Amino acid sequence: MKQVQSKRSRPDIAAAERGGDWTLGMNGEGAPGHATLKQALHWKQIYTEILEMEEKVLARIRQLMDKQSDEARREVELTNVPVVVAQAERFRQRLSYWEARVHELNGAAPPKRGLRAAAPARAARRSNPGRRRGVTTTIVRLGSSVNEPTG
Repeated sequence: MKQVQSKRSRPDIAAAERGGDWTLGMNGEGAPGHATLKQALHWKQIYTEILEMEEKVLARIRQLMDKQSDEARREVELTNVPVVVAQAERFRQRLSYWEARVHELNGAAPPKRGLRAAAPARAARRSNPGRRRGVTTTIVRLGSSVNEPTG
């Protein structure tokens, strides 16, 4: 019989949960509302770098999916893609917090945004020409299928 591992021994599960929690900042980050301009610019740059990387990862996953069998592609859609999307959304939201703080410290009103304005929900359906059986695959784009934080 298969034994279930605890979260403590499953860093993959802990990372996936952390990746989707917008309320969690990085170690040493602090609250945007208490940051100096120098700190806000630093964290804005950090989140910009990470978000750019996550977007490249997702684009590469999409490229690889195009060459996969229907079964493999569906499994990637169910497992890999949602985790990467959730991580990117977390970084996009944190970047939005820091951008607003930079605006505030520069004397400008922060951009009026809701939690989702930085990453509007969108999903694209794309048919796969040349694929057998005319399979239509849902490609999750950054900003879709992510729950807004509570609390």
